[in-house]
Amino acid sequence: MKMNDKETVPTLFWKNNRLDLLDQRLLPQTIRYRTCRSCDEVVESISSMCVRGAPAIGVSAAFGMVLAAIEALDRGYNSAQTRSHIDEAAAKLRSSRPTAVNLAWALERINKWLRTNQDASPEQIVKGLEQEAMLIFEEDVENNRRLGSNGAELVPQKASILTHCNAGALATGGFGTALGVIRAAVMQGKAVHVFVDETRPLLQGSRLTAFELHQDGIPATLITDNCAGSLMAGGKIDLVIVGADRIAANGDAANKIGTYSLAVLAKYHQVPFYVAAPLSTIDFSIASGSEIVIEERCRSEITHIDNRLIAPEDVAAFNPAFDVTPAGLIDAIITEKGIVFNPNRLRLAKLMQKQ
Repeated sequence: MKMNDKETVPTLFWKNNRLDLLDQRLLPQTIRYRTCRSCDEVVESISSMCVRGAPAIGVSAAFGMVLAAIEALDRGYNSAQTRSHIDEAAAKLRSSRPTAVNLAWALERINKWLRTNQDASPEQIVKGLEQEAMLIFEEDVENNRRLGSNGAELVPQKASILTHCNAGALATGGFGTALGVIRAAVMQGKAVHVFVDETRPLLQGSRLTAFELHQDGIPATLITDNCAGSLMAGGKIDLVIVGADRIAANGDAANKIGTYSLAVLAKYHQVPFYVAAPLSTIDFSIASGSEIVIEERCRSEITHIDNRLIAPEDVAAFNPAFDVTPAGLIDAIITEKGIVFNPNRLRLAKLMQKQ
């Protein structure tokens, strides 16, 4: 097994005032980076899912704000004009994908720096925002490693794990959340086999998660989404680990569409169901999952595969990107600060106080 603690294909690079994003729409057949030299290019990359995964979106948005500051500097804006331009950029970034709270969290980190440095010149704003974005990036990777180490405690010495969508290095600054737990367990010498949901309609499981596991030499089997229940019934799944794009104050968690169905199946079959996510994914501004805005994407994602029509041309289609799993179906939420069993508002609030 060639497992190590470094990802073979980084999700993003920041160098020479440009953001290079791995175009995840092309994986696994093609490894190609898209260069973003403007905030608008970052916005389009997020909305088109060139870059995806809540933590990775947050990191990308932070660098998008840096690019906005650079644009303002290049145009000769004064400090007031620069801040106005950055505010406009933040609004565009915030609307690019509404469900992932890490995006708004990263933008607030950048805005906090701006509020704290009211007298900064345009040049100082560029330098300060770049440093803050790099901190967000580096902290994300470190938090994922800590999260993975915490979550590995829940993985038996020999384990068959089911995961959904992609919550790996590709969805983060590096190492991953749900896959970070799996990576950490393997690094501890545990014998792990992963069943990978293909994750319709964009196949993040088959294209991305299976790709990451293959790169790391971790044994994995790809399955159709509707195979999971049969595997659980046959006693072939020891635990389920998924990521999250937003967790409400009470522990309800939004993740890729199909996660809720897995949680129901896991509860029925008495299979532990875990959510792995950094603290930046917990949104205490909303009381429950009913307040989470669920992104709806275009119908063509489910009526077409590789631009080939697979359904009647005029059929109606409903394509939500996420669903919400109630806290009562989640056995534990794994974070970089610790594990919250049977999550609720009180337990999550206590965890957040550790920051």
